Amino acid sequence: MSQEITRLRDLSKHQVRSGFAAWLGWLFDGLDMHLYTLVATVFVAQLMGLHESDPEVGRHGAIIQAAFLVGWALGGAFFGRVGDLLGRSRTLSLTILTYACFTGLSFFAQSWWQLMIFRFLAALGIGGEWAVGASLLSETWPKQWRPWIAATLQSAVNIGVLLACLAGTLLAGQEPKYIFIVGILPAFITLWIRKAVPEPETWEKAREGQVVPRIGALFGPEVRRTTWRVLIICGVSLTAHWTFLFWQQKHVLNLPEIAALTSKEAKDNAVVVALMCIMVGSLIGNFLCGALAKWLGYRRTIFWALLAYFAAMWLAFHQAWSWDMTKILWFIIGACMGVFGLFTMCLPPLFPVLLRTTGAGFCYNIGRIVAAGGTVFFGIYQKVPNVREALLAASWLFVPAAFLALLLPEEKEEDGEVNMVAD
Repeated sequence: MSQEITRLRDLSKHQVRSGFAAWLGWLFDGLDMHLYTLVATVFVAQLMGLHESDPEVGRHGAIIQAAFLVGWALGGAFFGRVGDLLGRSRTLSLTILTYACFTGLSFFAQSWWQLMIFRFLAALGIGGEWAVGASLLSETWPKQWRPWIAATLQSAVNIGVLLACLAGTLLAGQEPKYIFIVGILPAFITLWIRKAVPEPETWEKAREGQVVPRIGALFGPEVRRTTWRVLIICGVSLTAHWTFLFWQQKHVLNLPEIAALTSKEAKDNAVVVALMCIMVGSLIGNFLCGALAKWLGYRRTIFWALLAYFAAMWLAFHQAWSWDMTKILWFIIGACMGVFGLFTMCLPPLFPVLLRTTGAGFCYNIGRIVAAGGTVFFGIYQKVPNVREALLAASWLFVPAAFLALLLPEEKEEDGEVNMVAD
């Protein structure tokens, strides 16, 4: 029946509500995810009673970000399992409530380790929401729309980050902790989700009289090849991706034009502008990658997009650039980030229905544990105060990740069942 849907007006109320709920969940994902990156350096320095340029501030900031990524990974695995047991809609509400509450509690942090704990707990919900929202839409929306759905969902994250930038602009010059209050807002949409968004029929039918497979089934003979391939490509590519996202702020602050600014508000504004350039580029990149996926398929598009990400980062960091040129390069790098939106619709169908959110959440988000180690490593590796060489080194990780992407199976649908085939 879903194959007959060709226009938005043909969608059922269930599909529209599911799409809107997942889109809002991802939007607030982006908001809560990046509030910390906007104030990381200044807030950690304040909590530790040190100057922002002190190496310990950078190291502890990296540790907090690493804890966030580990929480993201564990949340993806934990709530992915909950999503297969309790249902997509119920679990979506739980994940949003989790990251909203603990982002808000970051306001009350009195030390760097308290902030680390709050970020870790908030990340549990953010990681879980990815897998649950992706599975919800893959089970309710038409298969042929998936590349565009992926682009739209990823764009929700970008808009959420832009909202974080707006919050950063409005609160520029204020105490950095106030920005975390904004993160409480998503909690209010959970009431609507629980009332308006039913569970997908696909999940309900699969659940009837069936036992949800154990997590260990991911490494069983039927899906283990897929599991390992996805784990490796996500771990390698996300390490480079998150190293850039976290450390680009410090790189911007170290640019001669920005370092020469005497106003804290002006420096805060530069950080916000840099992130906005990335997110605007990413908005365009999401739909560009979606279009390429319709033409080339997921696997080849991911391959070329990861190579493009490497080329953009290498160009950005193989030499020093002016602030104006940096903004252009940030926009190009942002466009390359559209590759990660493809994983949204690409991964869930690779797994059986009752192992879907578990598999997608575990495989994609467990890569963030590797990324967490990479963030700390490149934070230690960097030459203080210059982070350009560390980011240049990180860019090379996209090369093996691109070739590993060629090992991803393609999706093939026959007689209503999803099977995985490799070339």
